[in-house]
Amino acid sequence: MSVNAALVRFVYPTHMLGRGFGHNALVVGAAFTFGPTIASAILALGPWPWLFAINIPFGVLAVWIGLKTLPRTPRATHAFDFASAALTASCLGLFIIGIGSAAHKAPAALVSGELVGAIILGWILTRRHADHPAPMLPIDLFRRPMFALSAATSVCSFAVQGLSFVSLPFYFEDVLMRTQVETGFFMTPWPLVVAIMAPIGGRLSDRFPVGILGGIGLALLGVGMVLLATLPPEPGIANIVWRMVVCGIGFGFFQTPNLRALMSSAPSHRSGSASSIVATARLTGQTTGLRSRRCALRLAVTAAQRLHWHSAPDLPHSAA
Repeated sequence: MSVNAALVRFVYPTHMLGRGFGHNALVVGAAFTFGPTIASAILALGPWPWLFAINIPFGVLAVWIGLKTLPRTPRATHAFDFASAALTASCLGLFIIGIGSAAHKAPAALVSGELVGAIILGWILTRRHADHPAPMLPIDLFRRPMFALSAATSVCSFAVQGLSFVSLPFYFEDVLMRTQVETGFFMTPWPLVVAIMAPIGGRLSDRFPVGILGGIGLALLGVGMVLLATLPPEPGIANIVWRMVVCGIGFGFFQTPNLRALMSSAPSHRSGSASSIVATARLTGQTTGLRSRRCALRLAVTAAQRLHWHSAPDLPHSAA
C-alpha cells in the first residue's frame, strides 16, 4: 500500500493522473463493498483460517501479473538505511501506542513517556537525515504548502471515516437493535458510493482545480456527518441509507482530487516518499478515529448515566 500511489503515478501520464487515482479508488471501494459479503460466504462454507488462506493464490497471481505489467521505475542511488527505518517505525509506533494508551485511560506517566519518546525519536531521525536527499520520514516535503495541506486534510478525512466505520455498527446493533445483516446493509452505501464517485472526481481533477473539488467533497462529507448526528430516535431504513450515501459522495469526491494534489506536488523522483505519506496519513487518521470512538463512547455512557440520574431524582442512589 505504501508504494501504490507511486506506481499509479508511473503508470499514467500526468494529464491522466486523476483518472488513474480514480480507477484505483474504484477498486478499493469495490473491495470494501464486497469484501464482507465474500467473507461471510467463505465462513458459511469453511472455518475462519480460510479467510487468510484464500489470499495466497490471489497474492501469487497478483505478483505474477505485476512482474509482467508494472513499469520499471528509476532506482535510487543511495542504499537502504535500516537504522533510519527502525527509528521511523519506533517513532510512529510509539505515537500510535501513546494515543491508544490515552484512550484506555492508562497512567499519565505512561502516556507521557510514550509520546515524549516518539518526539525524541522523531527529533533524532530528523537530525540524522537533515542533509539526506531522500529522508526516510520525508518531512522536507511538508515545506510544500500543497503537499502539507493535502496530507493534513487526508488525516482528518480518514479520522472521520475511521470513527464512523467503528462507531456506527455499535449504534445500529446496540441502540437501534438491528441485526448483523441489517447493520452490514446500512454500512454498504458509503464504500459503494465512494467507488462510484472516485472515478468521477478523478476525471474532473484532470480538468479543474483540485482545491475546489476537494473543498466540495469535504463540505459534503461534513454535511453527511451532521445528518448522521441528527438522526431521529427510531430512524427508518431510508433515513439511514440516504445519509450514508451523502457521506460516501463527499468522501469519494474528496479523496481522488486530494490524492492527485498530494502526489503532483512532490517531485517525480520523490514519488515513493510521497506515496508513503499517503499511506501514513490514511492509517494515522483511521487509528485516531478509532481512539476517538473509544473516548466518545465513554462520554456518551457518562452522559446517559447522568441523564438517568436526573430523570429519577426521587429514587435511592442504588436504584438509580
